[in-house]
Amino acid sequence: MTQAIRGMHDTLPEEIATWQQVEDQARRIFERYGFHEIRTPILEKTELFTQTLGEATDVVEKEMYTFADRNDESLSMRPEGTASVVRSALQHSLLHVLPQRMWYLGPMFRYEKPQKGRARQFHQIGVEVFGAAGPDIDAELLMLTARLWRELGIAEHVRLEINTLGNPEERKNYREALQAWLRERADQLDEDSKRRIETNPLRVLDTKDPQTLAAIKDVPLLADYLQEESIAHYEGLKALLDAAGIAWVHNPRLVRGLDYYTHTVFEWVTDRLGAQGTICAGGRYDGLCALHGGKDVPGVGFAMGLERVVALVNECQEIKPLHPHVYLIMAGDAALPYGMALAERLRNEIPALRLQNHIGGGGFKAQFKRADRFGAEFAMIIGDDEVNNGQAALKPLLAEGEQQVLAEADLITFLREHVK
Repeated sequence: MTQAIRGMHDTLPEEIATWQQVEDQARRIFERYGFHEIRTPILEKTELFTQTLGEATDVVEKEMYTFADRNDESLSMRPEGTASVVRSALQHSLLHVLPQRMWYLGPMFRYEKPQKGRARQFHQIGVEVFGAAGPDIDAELLMLTARLWRELGIAEHVRLEINTLGNPEERKNYREALQAWLRERADQLDEDSKRRIETNPLRVLDTKDPQTLAAIKDVPLLADYLQEESIAHYEGLKALLDAAGIAWVHNPRLVRGLDYYTHTVFEWVTDRLGAQGTICAGGRYDGLCALHGGKDVPGVGFAMGLERVVALVNECQEIKPLHPHVYLIMAGDAALPYGMALAERLRNEIPALRLQNHIGGGGFKAQFKRADRFGAEFAMIIGDDEVNNGQAALKPLLAEGEQQVLAEADLITFLREHVK
């Protein structure tokens, strides 16, 4: 029997209810904040990601699914969503009218060791905003995500960590100072951190290695290199969050390893999922559009790992799969055409009605067993008498109540009152 590829998982029908709830809640909230959906290809030219992520990052060096097509062009399955959205916005001249607010949902791919909360095919929901330079849009994105956590019932299990990376000049000065400081202590660092000193020194601050953490406990911080404008941006963000009642924690070691990130960076983290505690991360990337050949347009966005959000929702509450409101039971030669036509009329009249027809024949007893197995609230029964009289019998299966025989108009009225 052929098995799924390691690290790429099926989402089964009994698991899908939570996924749908998270996706539906996110979609509704994005629409309320004025965002529009964008869909980009799973495959892109490899250069898109090497330009964006850099040749020296772990994603490009170790994790991308990259191959040559029949024209010997290097293609990659997208490891993240921002680069594709920027490419699409520039290609289709979407940045001529600003600001632009877009959101996306889809699978991403990274070749890494599969573990809980980390798969080779994973899913992200993300947003990108172009053309807004102030801290107000940074704060709005955090208000939006805070609202999503509240509506998903997980707000008390997440915390917001924020930091600032300053502007490119401040960051360059800090990077040079950090490299010099780390070189003097290279013998105390783990191998990955040693390598990153020259290629991506800010990522050393993000290490999880205990030995390296001990060695860098007194590392100089970027905050010491910030000038008035960058400090004002960060203070403005904090003031807006305070005014909105959103709790935050300043994490001076929260960084991004890519040079186009500026000013605000943030993560929503939880203690309920073990080591994979970040469920959403983002920040400003004011230099990214110019990096791809576009005009210098400020940008900010975030991406949330759908698998992790789903896992946290499941940790905090029980999401029950949807069951039929009505299971249609039919017996007798005339019952099938009559019952199926009636079911279509009911679906027309009550769009929210979940009505499942029995298929495959069988007697009443076998069909009732199926109705119970699918968790239906009511059995709608069609036999010869119901066909002859233009009626249907309705029997409650999950609550107390008597079976009743109803004309079609009364059946519609009854089900409208019971279907929410």
